[in-house]
Amino acid sequence: MIAATNDLAVVLDEAGLVEDVAVGSRDLAREDCARWIGRPFVETVTVESREKIEALLRNAGSDKDQHWRQVNHPSPGGPDLPILYAAVPVGASGRILAVGRDLRGMAAMQRKLVDAQAAMEREYARLRNAETRYRLLFQIASEAVLVVDAGTRRVSEANPASAELVGGGRPVSGRPLAQLFAPESAAGLDEMLASARSGARTEEHRLHLADARPVNVTASLFRQDRVSHFLLRLEQPGAARAPASPASKRVIRVVEQMPDAFVVTDTDRRILTANTAFLDLVQLATEEQVRGEPLDRWLGRSSVDCNVLVASVRENGAVQRFGTLVQGEYGLTEDVEVSAVIAPDGDDQVYGFSIRSIGPRQLPAGTGMPELPHSMAQMRDLVGRVSLKELVRETTDVIEKLCIEAALDLTGDNRASAAEMLGLSRQSFYAKLRRYGLGGLDDEDEG
Repeated sequence: MIAATNDLAVVLDEAGLVEDVAVGSRDLAREDCARWIGRPFVETVTVESREKIEALLRNAGSDKDQHWRQVNHPSPGGPDLPILYAAVPVGASGRILAVGRDLRGMAAMQRKLVDAQAAMEREYARLRNAETRYRLLFQIASEAVLVVDAGTRRVSEANPASAELVGGGRPVSGRPLAQLFAPESAAGLDEMLASARSGARTEEHRLHLADARPVNVTASLFRQDRVSHFLLRLEQPGAARAPASPASKRVIRVVEQMPDAFVVTDTDRRILTANTAFLDLVQLATEEQVRGEPLDRWLGRSSVDCNVLVASVRENGAVQRFGTLVQGEYGLTEDVEVSAVIAPDGDDQVYGFSIRSIGPRQLPAGTGMPELPHSMAQMRDLVGRVSLKELVRETTDVIEKLCIEAALDLTGDNRASAAEMLGLSRQSFYAKLRRYGLGGLDDEDEG
């Protein structure tokens, strides 16, 4: 009955030795818990859980309220086995029954929750960055662009170039679209919008503004937040393209002088333009030497890197912190992080790549492996360079040291409180302090 109603039941004698083990869970049956029989129960758990087992057995026969205690059993086939125990005495024989619940399912759910939260935060950051880029391009574009609500046919957004062309510098947002055009252009405007709504490719239409000036207009339909919008592009026929605005000129100058490499390519990944930082990175002198060349001639460990990067940009619109390397024209190799975005260029599209050098990987003294990772991005960069066994062992040490430092900081260097906060015995905690050189311990300091 006990085995059927609990995941695990352990019978102990008065000395705390395991007499019998009953498993009520099929998953736990694979853990070979019967190997504990004949051993002290306190020795079947990890070092930091022993104090909890001792307290559990000590209070089993007392009048104190019984508390469930979570402990970890070492598992020969993988990670530690988390079990939540309660203990009760069995008659007057001095024997104790410890019943347990398997917490692996709960731990898996918590990990999934954390992973889902992290994915949501990454997606939110991606969308926020994409919106920022869209706003910047929308504002500095020299081409007049209007965003019109398809239901009300009112202008939702207008960039500065359209306000100058259509509104004479006055605000255009919120005005009915029909008011911006001459009455004789109403039929052509309706025809163009109907064609865009049907999903057909719209041709350029010659319409007249309210002040009778002719303009060439193209329209396309898109949806945002379940609402349809028209995107209208307006251009005066025969007029030379408006010179870049002061703001866009400043942006161009900054991009040219920025220390991070910046490259614009066509959809075939052939370079259209690049700044001087990129030229320095690939060990070339002039922009003419790189123009028309494929970007993956220099970027990536192989063409696979560029294929993955561009495919991700096409799918998501933008990519951040893509780790790869640049191979210079004369053999220089440098680790870099790449951020990329896809942007419209007339009827075509172009790719923009910002390439930031992260310098050579530093090796800790006396070791043959790169600097230990302090983030998921750095850990991903080490995959393929360091064996999984080394990476897991060294990363575990880093995390353990950081947790101990945080506990000491939170408790004001109270070592007893820090050990309790981490669920460690004092002996184990002091051993770890000495191992990592923390707390200013010497061999005789146990206080």
